[in-house]
Amino acid sequence: MKICVIGTGYVGLVAGACLADMGNNVICVDNDEKKLAQLERGIIPIYEPGLEELVKINTAEKRLVFSSNLSDAVKKSEVCFIAVGTPQNDDGSADLSYVFQVAEDIAKAMNGYKVIVDKSTVPVGTADKVTEIIKKYTSFEFDVVSNPEFLKQGNAVDDFLLPDRVIIGANSQRATAIMQEIYSPYLRTANRIVIMDVKSAEMTKYAANSFLATKISFMNEIATLCEKVGANAEMVRIGMATDTRIGNKFLFPGVGYGGSCFPKDVKALIQTGREHDYEMIIIQAADEVNKRQKARFAAKIISRFGENLQNITFAVWGLAFKPKTNDMREAPSIYVINELIKRGAKIQGFDPKAMETAKLIFGDKIHYASNSYSALKNADALILMTEWNEFRRPDYEKMAELLRQKIIFDGRNQYDRKKLSSKGFEYYNIGE
Repeated sequence: MKICVIGTGYVGLVAGACLADMGNNVICVDNDEKKLAQLERGIIPIYEPGLEELVKINTAEKRLVFSSNLSDAVKKSEVCFIAVGTPQNDDGSADLSYVFQVAEDIAKAMNGYKVIVDKSTVPVGTADKVTEIIKKYTSFEFDVVSNPEFLKQGNAVDDFLLPDRVIIGANSQRATAIMQEIYSPYLRTANRIVIMDVKSAEMTKYAANSFLATKISFMNEIATLCEKVGANAEMVRIGMATDTRIGNKFLFPGVGYGGSCFPKDVKALIQTGREHDYEMIIIQAADEVNKRQKARFAAKIISRFGENLQNITFAVWGLAFKPKTNDMREAPSIYVINELIKRGAKIQGFDPKAMETAKLIFGDKIHYASNSYSALKNADALILMTEWNEFRRPDYEKMAELLRQKIIFDGRNQYDRKKLSSKGFEYYNIGE
């Protein structure tokens, strides 16, 4: 099938590469010429396991091409995926200006029937607005479909190639059949395509992400209470997770969620509720707990050392919002580091993949270590912010030699208190 994907961010680039890998002819469109030139040379601007190989293979086979000519791409395609950004407005709502501009550009370029797919995360009713825009500029037949993505950063390629489910929101049999044909190669062993109306599909994405965010915030709320009453949040988590109705995913206490989806989607759903005179009480609470969790962790560090941190140096392991990505959008590390810097602390940070991203955020405010152990040199404490695998089993003897004080603040409950205590470390975690 001939497909164009407009936007080469996380969603667009992964979708384009994976669609090409199944034999489709895919044109990825972007207005950033420098980025396109890099992609054509196999230079991937984001870190996502498996993505670079997919792009290189399918570019070499000419199944995947990159272009800044949106009009030409639309004319050559049967299906047009809109995968541009929907940044957050000040009131929490999604900024749909990029989506609407692309819709207009697609309409002006149409030369026959097209399926226009909203792949970007968009509020309920967006497909109706996209339809209205396109109708203004073309008399050709078309259908607008909602096909929300459920890609976890760090596992996005596998999530696309081996999806739990594919949501197709369509109000036309013709468009539904085309979308089913696109996704059928990914679901040969089981039919996990869920067909629904467009508005329900748009709502599903926000509902799913907000539920997972609520689950995280719920566990963090329990962890806080565990600290106050003398219970162990890890034991409570295990006790809850063995209940099959609850499950063990997204139930780990920590310093809070971040990234491009949960914070933005939670706020957008809250705002959608306000626009319809309905207060999303549970979702609002999840958002508030998440903000508070970052502040509580920073306060725990400040409480140990005092408000004046002029002569204190902290090693920070992990800057990305989660492992296997270089994305730092809404990363808890940003809040915690900034709170420490405000009080005069020096930061020596290291992340396996997010160092260049961090430089764009912090500039020269922190020191960027060459590896995890160099970050520890002469630091007064280690702060673990991201649970990368390489941080899981460190050399404690080497850590003790490098650190000025044997103190660890574990924002991901990764280490064993008894083991660290036996080696003379002072240890602080979440919920204990």
